[in-house]
Amino acid sequence: MTDLSRIREIPYNYTSFSDREIFIRYLGEDGWRLHEELRSTRATGRSAKMLFEVLGDMWVVSRNPYLQDDLQDDHKRRRGLLDALNHRLDQFESRAQENTQALQLLQLAREAVIRFGDCFERNNKLRDDVYRALQHITRRDNIDFGGLARVSHATDATDWRVEMPFVVISPDRESEVAAIVSACISCGLSIIPRGGGTGYTGSAVPLDTRAVIINTEKLERLSAVEQTTLPGVEVEVATVSCGAGVVTRRVSELAEQQGLAFAVDPTSQDASTIGGNIAMNAGGKKAVLWGTTLDNLASWRMVTPQGELLEVVRLNHNLGKIHEQPNVTFRLSWRRAGDKTLIRTKTLEIPGTAFRKSGLGKDVTDKFLSGLPGVQKEGCDGLITSATFVLHRMPAHIRTICLEFFGNDLATAVPAIIELKEYVETLPGVLMSGLEHLDERYVKAVKYATKAARRERPKMVLIADIVSDDEAAVTAATEQIIRLANARDAEGFIATSPEARRRFWIDRARTAAISAHTNAFKINEDVVIPLERLADYNLGIERINIEESIRNKLAIKSAVLEYLQGEMPELWHIAAYEESDENSAILKNKQRAATRAVVQASARWQQILELLDEPAAKHHALLTPPEIELIQRDDRLIDMLLRRDLRHSYR
Repeated sequence: MTDLSRIREIPYNYTSFSDREIFIRYLGEDGWRLHEELRSTRATGRSAKMLFEVLGDMWVVSRNPYLQDDLQDDHKRRRGLLDALNHRLDQFESRAQENTQALQLLQLAREAVIRFGDCFERNNKLRDDVYRALQHITRRDNIDFGGLARVSHATDATDWRVEMPFVVISPDRESEVAAIVSACISCGLSIIPRGGGTGYTGSAVPLDTRAVIINTEKLERLSAVEQTTLPGVEVEVATVSCGAGVVTRRVSELAEQQGLAFAVDPTSQDASTIGGNIAMNAGGKKAVLWGTTLDNLASWRMVTPQGELLEVVRLNHNLGKIHEQPNVTFRLSWRRAGDKTLIRTKTLEIPGTAFRKSGLGKDVTDKFLSGLPGVQKEGCDGLITSATFVLHRMPAHIRTICLEFFGNDLATAVPAIIELKEYVETLPGVLMSGLEHLDERYVKAVKYATKAARRERPKMVLIADIVSDDEAAVTAATEQIIRLANARDAEGFIATSPEARRRFWIDRARTAAISAHTNAFKINEDVVIPLERLADYNLGIERINIEESIRNKLAIKSAVLEYLQGEMPELWHIAAYEESDENSAILKNKQRAATRAVVQASARWQQILELLDEPAAKHHALLTPPEIELIQRDDRLIDMLLRRDLRHSYR
């Protein structure tokens, strides 16, 4: 049977919301229940169509801030729309024929139209309240209720859209932020901090119509590189201070000009901002050597949900990965926003091992970070306004290697990450300053251009920066890495010049794997599992993909069978089709043949799904002769699927 709840009857709905979701938004669960009960009683469907038009008109306005602006400012046009909505409901009532359920649904619809009409005046009043609350805090043109600003801030890199923000505020200075937060709270608005909008977690996506986006992109103060004495550190350290709105790439370029390295370099560094880097605890390819944002922060400032100023200073910084320090200490100082009077202080001492277990590479084990404010909280516990970072000295000689792994067995390729890392660790004076792994799905999604002289794309790509102050040592190390990779059916390439190295890394920045809505995923070291288990992890993920793919295709086959057993009424609309005994016989034969093929394929793949861990050699009946020839020693059916030697098809 067709799932009628998935049919779209509400006009103007070009969103991902179903009719059911829109119904419930306006008429509640009871409204949807009444609609479903009345569906079977439709005669001409005209009453239902008029109700759908009412919902569609309200929905398209609610999803289009430009229409909202037009109606917000034009009382006459707004009145005309409301009259049209009520006219349709009057027509609905005239056709209800005293049907109790229809009249109940009508009442819910009238109440929804009243709420819809009232929202414009409520919005105007709230806009006035916001202007008054902020008039002495920030410039009026920093407060934007316009359609363009609201649309631009309705989603982040996820492209997930739920609600439009009510207003977007872009403070000019760090000193304005605390007062803006307090004013927004007094107006009853939910606050969402936002930087470059490059996050893939949805943390900048408004979930409520009464949300304010505080955009920090104007907080772009960037200091020069300074030699600083940090609390508890005996030597002077190169640092840089920056506002939350500074684009990450700018900090990296500033450091490079001084022969230094900024460790925070996510793939989005050309658009991401420092505030977001801190709130998300961003990493990057350099994290293999110097850790994530957390490891490299000397101090940061933020505004709490109470509108207070909070400064967090790390004491006794180890200038390296945070988990390698036995105890990590932070000093927290809260101040009043207006006169900056000290309210209270607190010292937070956390065991280094609590942050990141040994072998986890870049990510952290404790996502809560033992209550450390700001970092990795995605803006939920306050708004980052500025920070000071530790910079590192980059060795004089850099080589970038690109390893392309081919073949069908990924289990032999993933251990290369560990092998490469362990080999470099044995070399005196040689370091790995960058590491990135692109799996097969990611390689395909970004349309990776294979460097090897092969027609097929690689199964896995590994890119790494090898550095040393000894040019001969770094050259010898990279050449040996290539030889190690060759033993794993891989081809390797070495880039020496800055331009060549940039080209090697360029695929890393192409985050189309996610924007194209694929399930591609860069494993690298962001996964919170030990590196030696990466191969097991990757195979586990691929198995989930395979099992779900088989189930989905079995469901498709079931739907196709249902269709094949029907009357196929769409044939009646084909001009070349003439109904006759001969044509009917031909069609029936084709239906039977198609049904037989789908039934056989469904039975085969249902068995394969149930026997994935069974030895392939015992189930020749489920395999074709070419597939049987590809069976390897101790192969299970799942092993053949993982290698693509067995592919799921309707055939």
